[in-house]
Amino acid sequence: MTQHKIMRSQYRADKSLLLAELAGSGAATRGVNAALVGLSRLADDALRQLWQQAGFSSGCALLAVGGFGRNELFPHSDVDVLVLLPDDVSPEADPALKTLIEGFIGSCWDAGLEIGSSVRNISDCLEEAAKDVTVQTALLEARLITGSQSLFAAFQKAYFATIDAHAFFVAKTLEMEQRHHKYEDTPYALEPNCKESPGGLRDLQTVLWVAKAAGLGANWSALAKAGLATPFEVRQIKHNEAVMRLIRARLHLLSGRREDRLVFDLQTSVAASFGYKPPDIQKDQRAFVRPSEKLMRQYYWAAKAVTQLSHILLLNIEERLNPQSHTVRQLRPLDEDFLDKAGMIEVVSDDLYQRKPHAILRTFLVYQTYYGLKGLSARTLRALYNARNLMDSTFRHDPVNRATFRQIMMQPGGQTHAVRLMNQTSVMGRYLWAFRRIVGQMQHDLFHVYTVDQHIQMVLRNVRRFFMVEHAHEYPFCSQLASGWDKPWILYVAALFHDIAKGRGGDHSKLGAMEVRRFCKQHDIGGEDAKLIEFLVREHLTMSRIAQKSDLGDPDVIANFAKHVGNERALTALYLFTVADIRGTSPKVWNAWKGKLLEDLYRATSRALGGHAPDVHAEVQERQRDALIELALLAQPFESHKALWATLDVGYFMRHDAVEIAWHTRMLSRQLGGTAPIVRARPSPVGEGLQVLVYTPDQADLFARICGFFDQRGFSILDARIHTTQNGYALDTFQVVATHLTAHYRELVNMIESELGHVIATSAALPAPSRGRVSRRVKSFPITPRVSLKPDEKAQRWLLNISASDRAGLLYSVALVLARHKIDLNLAKVNTLGERVEDTFLIQGAALQHNRNQIQIETELLDTLS
Repeated sequence: MTQHKIMRSQYRADKSLLLAELAGSGAATRGVNAALVGLSRLADDALRQLWQQAGFSSGCALLAVGGFGRNELFPHSDVDVLVLLPDDVSPEADPALKTLIEGFIGSCWDAGLEIGSSVRNISDCLEEAAKDVTVQTALLEARLITGSQSLFAAFQKAYFATIDAHAFFVAKTLEMEQRHHKYEDTPYALEPNCKESPGGLRDLQTVLWVAKAAGLGANWSALAKAGLATPFEVRQIKHNEAVMRLIRARLHLLSGRREDRLVFDLQTSVAASFGYKPPDIQKDQRAFVRPSEKLMRQYYWAAKAVTQLSHILLLNIEERLNPQSHTVRQLRPLDEDFLDKAGMIEVVSDDLYQRKPHAILRTFLVYQTYYGLKGLSARTLRALYNARNLMDSTFRHDPVNRATFRQIMMQPGGQTHAVRLMNQTSVMGRYLWAFRRIVGQMQHDLFHVYTVDQHIQMVLRNVRRFFMVEHAHEYPFCSQLASGWDKPWILYVAALFHDIAKGRGGDHSKLGAMEVRRFCKQHDIGGEDAKLIEFLVREHLTMSRIAQKSDLGDPDVIANFAKHVGNERALTALYLFTVADIRGTSPKVWNAWKGKLLEDLYRATSRALGGHAPDVHAEVQERQRDALIELALLAQPFESHKALWATLDVGYFMRHDAVEIAWHTRMLSRQLGGTAPIVRARPSPVGEGLQVLVYTPDQADLFARICGFFDQRGFSILDARIHTTQNGYALDTFQVVATHLTAHYRELVNMIESELGHVIATSAALPAPSRGRVSRRVKSFPITPRVSLKPDEKAQRWLLNISASDRAGLLYSVALVLARHKIDLNLAKVNTLGERVEDTFLIQGAALQHNRNQIQIETELLDTLS
């Protein structure tokens, strides 16, 4: 056995002992720092031995840089080294030295060390550091492993002589901002990166880097001695840093590679390594919390503390680096308790909150009231952090504090920033105790991409934007309605409470309504205002459900919803809130088609509430009249509509608006009665995707054929309106979208019009549905497929509802089952919520008249959904 193989075996054996100890430590964090140092020392010993065997001259040095340089080596992190040479030595000019270095690097890999290496002299180091702040940062943490101490000392002297502490601080804080933007400026991502995400280890490293560059200290204890951190803050930092390090180390161990993301696939395994186990649900059905949720709650709380504390320290370091901008002259009194310090709110004394607990909430009222304030100073943040224990039950029940919080919600503006800042500083969760329970609460419903508290803040932001002129272009109709709304704070309070009961078990809407009713009583909000807030929280899912699952062309649907809402004020509030809520779940969930459905439901219900009782005959006449106007504007021949319209019944006119009716008429009026399928496509009037018209003699498997075509071409069907004319023709309209649908849509339109017609005309067997790969989220959090088949209110047709994890080919698979049983489809509403589908079909057929057939259909659908 060669010497390198012996070293490799010994290194792996020693490393395995350390990793086994690290893997078996459970949730205890006290040993993780020692383990990381142990891994660094193990690598140091191997490198020293290899360096000596290589035979380097005494004038060279081997340095550890990066994370390895600070003695923080994770199980699968690279061992970053720098071969430092004197300025008068160059591998390019000395072939023997070049061969020596290459042999040393190769021997490191042979010995089992996964190194990242660079070879430079001192001048090279300074030149590269001047060009790249990443290199400058890596060299900042350089330490000597072996070799010339005098060369290393010369390097350090030259390096620290050239570093500009202020410029370095600016560069690293800008770099941190960019990194935070990449991770959506929140530590509450469902798959956070425990190194790079806001609140991750990189934030703490940034603090130490800028402090070391400024000569203020290289570790937390040194920062405390320099007056930048209190002993309490240092204890909190060290504890949360150890939590983050342990999570990252476990990720490396369990994945077998350098993995810093808490991806869904690994969350359960990491939780198990921490000793988290699911509760006994037989004892308490409502107490069920996944082990992964327990782990993520711990992670989020640690990330939140890191965010708060690192922000305090960075502000303190900035003040040391820029003393001229923080002089007494820069202080402007705001009131008796607060000062404006360079745009930041500064407490007049460190013990302000201890003396005046009422000032805690008033901090955020001041933040809203004075224009131009950017945030809280380090002194204020520290005072708030140390005042957390003051916010107890007595504080929450204090009438003065309740009045202040009420004022915050009722201010003309600033609620989004105030609530976000209150959550970041832990004030929100301590004042609203129910809110504390959902901080860092994950949501495993496959369409929320934020934790509950983050989602609530997003919804509040969305509602607030409806009332801001500069955002009126985003959702003009919502902004138009909001401009006539007299009490925006009603919607803000509803936003705070609509999901506040998530994770408790039971109906969170009803539980949230109970919470907000109690809140209103405690905060002197009564009468119709309190009733409306409670209504919004209790019914915040209703309008979305009806718009996306019911036949909006049915007058009874509109009449029943109008009766449920009660009045136009409640309808407007619910509409605005529903749009804000859907938009706040995930960037993928909202689309223009959902917006159109909600707006159609709002307008139809508004007419009903305004005294216009649904009159099918009058509605049809109005739509026909408007369609004729559209046709006249398009120079359509007089009475060219009559032949087509004579074959259409009331249901058709109730399900299509005037613009769609006019389009259908133009496309079909001259081509009635033929046997060849007619397919036409155009950009969707709602502004997203394509609208496709199919007119052809009806056939049993038509819907399945069309779904199969769109499935194979990569289109997703958002909506299908199926109609059979009185002369036996199918007149179907589809709303489709695709990831490849760009502004250059003409080629796709031509492709659909030619190829779909051919697919419909052929009698070939239907192709098998595609079986696309499901996402990692679906694999980690699969939902049980559900199928519901019930008669509609008139007992003439049947409502089929399916719920399942989304995958390619799903709708086509459902269509195949319906075709197999000769089920006619009247309406299809396809509702994709992130990675979950909630589809509704209005169907009819002879097979549905027998219980045995119904059970068979439901069973086949469950099989195909699984």
